[in-house]
Amino acid sequence: MLLHEITLENFGAYKGKQVLTLSPKPGRPIILIGGLNGCGKTTLLDAIQLVLYGSRARCSSRGTRSYEVFLRDSVNRQASPKQASVKLWFSTTVEGEQRHYRIERFWRVNGKSVRESLMVFVNGEHDKAISEAWADYVEDLLPLEVASLFFFDGEKIESLADPERAAPVIESAVQSLLGVNTVEQLRTDLLALQRRQKVSDEDKAALDLITSIETQLEENEVARADAHQRVASAKATLLHARKDLKDIEATFAKEGGDLFRRRAELQAQKDHAEKRLVSVNETLSNVTAAGPLPLLLLKPQLDALQAQVAREEEAAREEQILDALQDRDKEIISLLSDKVAPGPLEQVIRFLDEDRQKRVASADTPRVIQMSVTGIQQLHSLDQVLDSEWHRAQELLTEASDLRDQLDSLDRQLAGVPAEDAIADLVEQQDNTRRRVHELERDLHALEEVHGARVREQENLMAARERAYAKRANDLAKIEHRSRVMSYSDRARNTLEKFGDLLLRRHISRLEVAVLDSFMRLMRKEGLIEDLRIDTNKFTLTLVGVDGEELDPARLSAGERQLLAVSLLWGLARVAGSRLPSVIDTPLGRLDSRHRQNLVERYFPQASHQVLLLSTDEEIDDELLNRLIPAIAQTYTLVHDDSTFTTMIERGYGWGSTKYVA
Repeated sequence: MLLHEITLENFGAYKGKQVLTLSPKPGRPIILIGGLNGCGKTTLLDAIQLVLYGSRARCSSRGTRSYEVFLRDSVNRQASPKQASVKLWFSTTVEGEQRHYRIERFWRVNGKSVRESLMVFVNGEHDKAISEAWADYVEDLLPLEVASLFFFDGEKIESLADPERAAPVIESAVQSLLGVNTVEQLRTDLLALQRRQKVSDEDKAALDLITSIETQLEENEVARADAHQRVASAKATLLHARKDLKDIEATFAKEGGDLFRRRAELQAQKDHAEKRLVSVNETLSNVTAAGPLPLLLLKPQLDALQAQVAREEEAAREEQILDALQDRDKEIISLLSDKVAPGPLEQVIRFLDEDRQKRVASADTPRVIQMSVTGIQQLHSLDQVLDSEWHRAQELLTEASDLRDQLDSLDRQLAGVPAEDAIADLVEQQDNTRRRVHELERDLHALEEVHGARVREQENLMAARERAYAKRANDLAKIEHRSRVMSYSDRARNTLEKFGDLLLRRHISRLEVAVLDSFMRLMRKEGLIEDLRIDTNKFTLTLVGVDGEELDPARLSAGERQLLAVSLLWGLARVAGSRLPSVIDTPLGRLDSRHRQNLVERYFPQASHQVLLLSTDEEIDDELLNRLIPAIAQTYTLVHDDSTFTTMIERGYGWGSTKYVA
């Protein structure tokens, strides 16, 4: 896990929006945050735990207050409106993939109530399901018990040097952080499985069910056979009725019954055809008599008229052109007389005279008709009009002929329609027989539905019988299986108990070595402690001096007890191999200069891949800062304004004129 950024808005002493970038750099895991007492260092540690765990967070400033009161009191006194939020951005590996989480916890004070909301973003997208189940989800990412081993107050961990107080921490770490509790959980699950195995008299109930189904099958078979017989009888009766109907319909058709039933339809068709024929004849009369169609009788004369009109139009155009040519020829001869020799000039004059003479002959055509422009246009469109009228007349003639043929056919059919009194008995017989056929068809359909229901019921009963037999066989197998489960569970629980003891001793052995090694690295006194032991039953910590005798932790100085507690946490982290960030508040409070130097040089750079140090000016001074600089990635200083009781976050570490900025 890697913490990237935390944002505080009106939380505690932090007024407004304050942002800290927490990302380490390669080979530089430490983010150093300095602040005088009361500036908000512990508040920052509380903020990380609050945004992750909410009401379950072990915030040092909460005390015995309820969660709602704690949230109310955590809003900055100068905030308006009364609301605050904490946002944390971190990344971790889940199922082999790197995921980025952004948790935003927001609360608002509204009168006497406090309303809190939580939103979780995964890879930049809001995840509603994870937001609603975050309390359980975070336990898979960073269990609360484990977090308490990595987010701690340096002044308060001295109590871990007490064997009685350290025992619960060691037990919790070994069980959750090192996975020993998984084995015990398996043993508990197996015990619960054994308690659920019950051998009952289910076999008798299964036999009773099978007997009941067999009885229902016998009863249904009798009913199904009866329904089948009724269907067969109804089909035979319907077959005879349909034959009678077919015979009556044949006699009815032979006697002209079809024409009798259609007489009204035939008469209506005849009336419609007669009306249409009258309309067509009237239209044809109008087209042939009142329209332009009679002009087709004068077709040769009309053609001659069009030819004469065309000649007169041509003569008129030639006459207009002659006047223009006379003037043009004069201008041409005048232009050529000075520039062309007499011989060629005479040829040009002769050519122009001959051209005019030809046009004079055409212009001398007699003007017999002298038709106007409008008359000429009407004459030109006459052919198209006559052609259209001719085709229309042909269509009307064809339709009239078809209508006369249709009337002849209808007259013949109407002539063959029998009298009503001659066919009345056949009509009544046909209607009665048809009604009987319809009734028999309905009865047959109802009988087929009853038979189908009996068939489906039989199929369902047979399937139920098969399931009952299969269930009885399965129950018998379950009884045998339960016996095997009981036996195998006992053997598995015994094996897991032995495995758990071996796993616990192995982890405790590794933890003893890691804690002792960590303590020896941090101590300035050589030969004070020879060995360190952890009881596998009580999880108590025992120190062994160089004389082989137990060493009471009370004989250690306050600083040495704090180093022992730090060594315990460091050893747990080393054995667990968890890549979790370490957040340490007031890490050097009770240590002398030598111990501080060892902690700065040997522990902080190695505590984790990311280490947040919350220090006062007296803990990490200029000398220790210089020793720590090679491992520092980011530096911040918490600057408190005593007049407004608010804290601002500034870049760099230091309070004087010189400030180190990473």
